[in-house]
Amino acid sequence: MKQKAPYIFHGHDVSYYSGKIRPAFPQKNLWVREVLPDIREIKRRTGMAMFPAVVTPEDELWQDTSDILDRLEVLHPEPPLYPTTPVQRVVSYLVELYGDEIGSLPAMHYRWSFDKSVEKVAVDFSTPTGDPEGGHGFAEKMRGALPFLGITPETIPAIEAHTAELLDRLSHHFASHRYLLGDAMSLADCGLMGPLYGHLFRDAVPERLLYTTAFHVCAWIERMNRPPRDQTGWLAGDALPETLRPVLATMADGVPMLVAAVEAIDAFAPGQAETGEPIPRGFPGLVARYRDVEFVGAVRPYTLWMVQRSLDAYRSLTESERGQVDTALAGTGWEPLLRLEPVHRIERTPYRLAWEQ
Repeated sequence: MKQKAPYIFHGHDVSYYSGKIRPAFPQKNLWVREVLPDIREIKRRTGMAMFPAVVTPEDELWQDTSDILDRLEVLHPEPPLYPTTPVQRVVSYLVELYGDEIGSLPAMHYRWSFDKSVEKVAVDFSTPTGDPEGGHGFAEKMRGALPFLGITPETIPAIEAHTAELLDRLSHHFASHRYLLGDAMSLADCGLMGPLYGHLFRDAVPERLLYTTAFHVCAWIERMNRPPRDQTGWLAGDALPETLRPVLATMADGVPMLVAAVEAIDAFAPGQAETGEPIPRGFPGLVARYRDVEFVGAVRPYTLWMVQRSLDAYRSLTESERGQVDTALAGTGWEPLLRLEPVHRIERTPYRLAWEQ
């Protein structure tokens, strides 16, 4: 689809979700102009002061990052980001799910638990507006929210152990593969860029961690933001790289939390739907195991929408194809999620969440 005008990308370098969609534009060789988020205009058009957002050449405004990537793939299918073969497609959605819902734990911990990171990011948020008080006020607000997110002295050792293991296994993988599924960018790579670029690669404390322990991850981040033109494709035969299985196993540390979140949302939905009020962004009540600790935090109804993406991809397959996925993921820890059968569903309408009728 030939463009008559650029996409306008309202993003920020230190924004978690801006990092997720930014690589798709150069990968698909699209005409794009990145601007600092115009929060007032975004809120006027959507009712929600949230970014990133994309304004299309036809002046449509897209806000959710998964929806943005879906739409870009339909309008600009070459080169593809979404595999069509069963194993690689489902794995791409699972990594995106990890990036959106579980990768936020190390991202938020390493940004808001350390004075050096807080000092840097407060300036990062202040410089675009010229308002130092605003940036520092936001930083203090976020720091105070860590216990609500489940980031506490009891869970921090598990979060840091998870992060170290993930970086080590990713480094081993990227030493022999330029991208997660082989030698081409995919939805999986974009999903992982949220926590790894916007937070861990950009913030003061984890930036040093990446540079000193995860060189090949840093090189992958650079490839994602400036994708080379000589990509040769994903592994043939719907195969997964052997080095990806340990990565998926570490990501599955978050599966008990995802399962518990869906169960909490199913319990919450009937009463909330009767009120007629908008679905809240979060509510307390998440209790699950995270590695070797009990995790207590907030439930985000949006988690159900993200889980649906993976389950819909899996359940749209034939029985034979699901068997291939089951075999590929056996022993990684993702099996309980694929067995989930949520009672309720969530839809986007178009900027807010609603219970699917």
